[in-house]
Amino acid sequence: MFPSYEEIITWMPDLLGGLSVSVQVTALSLLFGIPFGLLLALGVLTRNKALRYVSLFLVEVGRGAPALVLLQFIYFGLPSVGLTVESFVAAVIALAWNTGAYTSEIIRASLQSIAHGQREAAEALGLSRTDELRYVLLPQGLRVALPALLGFSILIFQGTSLCFMITLPELVSRAYEIGSNTFRYFPALLCAGALYACISIPAALLVNHVEKRASFYTQR
Repeated sequence: MFPSYEEIITWMPDLLGGLSVSVQVTALSLLFGIPFGLLLALGVLTRNKALRYVSLFLVEVGRGAPALVLLQFIYFGLPSVGLTVESFVAAVIALAWNTGAYTSEIIRASLQSIAHGQREAAEALGLSRTDELRYVLLPQGLRVALPALLGFSILIFQGTSLCFMITLPELVSRAYEIGSNTFRYFPALLCAGALYACISIPAALLVNHVEKRASFYTQR
């Protein structure tokens, strides 16, 4: 039997608390992951072989291993070598690594999409490689990458649902807890899905708007 409206209202504080944890993990994962992705992209493009191979290793592991495996490796695996982290920290580290690995490819492709004439103009002006990167490549490359980065941010937010496997009290974990207490898993998980949609759908519309604006300015 589907729960009454009043009963669903009593679930909301727990579900909203779990949603708050999911949003915090998402924000921190992006805060650390996107700059990490930029560093990995630059590392892959560098002429230094050692740095390039290390960057490629981190990218391939971060992209090749499922996020759930990274979560369990950090939370359950690191204690075996004497490194114990809380579930929240483990979630941020794993998802930031996953974010960095994927966004590095987005950023690298965006940097490489810049017309070669821009580089030649920078060299003609006598800019150093650092100034060329700072004033010419990054501003244009990040603008190209922005829609894809925003789209990936939605995937990371949805990916926080995996964190219930490491006992993080995020949204899905709270929904399962409500289900175990009331034996109404379906409506509890349905409410959790509705809360995910309340954030993901407007965010997707925003990404679509940003992508259209970026396409408009590119064509001008």
